[in-house]
Amino acid sequence: MHFYEESCPHAEEIVKEIIWNRVACNSTLPAKFLRMHFHDCFVRGCDASVLIDSTANNLAEKAAIPNLSLAGFDIIDEVKTELEKTCPGVVSCADIVALAARDSVSYQFQRPIWDVLTGRRDGIISRKSEALANIPSPFFNFTTLKQSFANKSLSVHDLVVLSGGHTIGVGLCNFFSNRLYNFTGNNDEDPSLNSTYAAFLKTQCKSLSNNVTTVPMDPGSPLSFDNNYFKILKQNEGLFQSDAALLTDSEATYNVNELLNSQKFFTEFAQSIMRMGAIQVLTGTSGEIRKNCSVVNP
Repeated sequence: MHFYEESCPHAEEIVKEIIWNRVACNSTLPAKFLRMHFHDCFVRGCDASVLIDSTANNLAEKAAIPNLSLAGFDIIDEVKTELEKTCPGVVSCADIVALAARDSVSYQFQRPIWDVLTGRRDGIISRKSEALANIPSPFFNFTTLKQSFANKSLSVHDLVVLSGGHTIGVGLCNFFSNRLYNFTGNNDEDPSLNSTYAAFLKTQCKSLSNNVTTVPMDPGSPLSFDNNYFKILKQNEGLFQSDAALLTDSEATYNVNELLNSQKFFTEFAQSIMRMGAIQVLTGTSGEIRKNCSVVNP
C-alpha cells in the first residue's frame, strides 16, 4: 500500500480523477478496464505486457484473438502522460492498469471497493502466442478452467468469484453462438442453457458466424457492478460455456450459492482480485518503468 507515497504522492489521485471523469461520460469503461487487468495478469503476470504494440518483428499480446476486442488503451495513455508530467519515470504502466480497473468499477460507489497494492514494474516481453495459451477461453469446460486458474495459483473459489466480473460488460455472438445453433456438431442447442433465454439470444445472434453483435453478459443490470451474475447463473442464463461450467462442479456450485449474498460477493471479490493483481509481479530491479505504455524503453 502507498508505494508512491514519497516518490509520487499524488499518483493514485491523478489516476482516479482521470478514470472517474472518463467513466462519468462512458459507463461501458469499467468492464473494459476490468477485462484489461485480467488479460494482463494472466499472461506473464501483471506487468502491462498487454499494452505493448506489435512491431515489424514481433506480434504482441494485443494481436491475439482474445485481446482484439480490448479497449481503453487511449485512456491508459492519457493517465500515463499526466503522471510523466508530474513525476517522470516513477509510476509503472502495470500499476496504472491495476488502479484503472479498481477506480473504474468503484466509480459507481464513489469509493474504492478493493485495495490495490502498488509497486509492480513493467515487463519488456509481449507475445501473441502466450496470450492465446494463457487467457481462459469462453469455450472452456470446468476442468480446463480450474487448471487455467491453478496455473496462476488461483483456487476454484477465486475462479468463481472472479467470474462475477461478468456482471458488467458484453459478449460477442461468436463466443457463444455454438450454444444456440451447433453445440455438439448436430445443429443442436446447449441443453444446459435456459430455453427462453436461448430464444432471446437467437433474436440477437442470427448466425453462428456473427462476430459483430454484442449481448450484455448480465442482461438485468449490464452496467451495474453487483452479484446479479450469480442469480442469472442459477437460472441457467450464464452467457458463455465457461459460465455454465461453474454449475457442473460441486465445489464451484457451493461457491456460486454463497455469492448469492451481495455482501459476501463484495468481500470475496475484493480479496480474489487482489490475489489476481499479485500474479507473477515484477518488483525491485526486475523489468522497467516504461516511459510510454505501448513501447518498451529503448
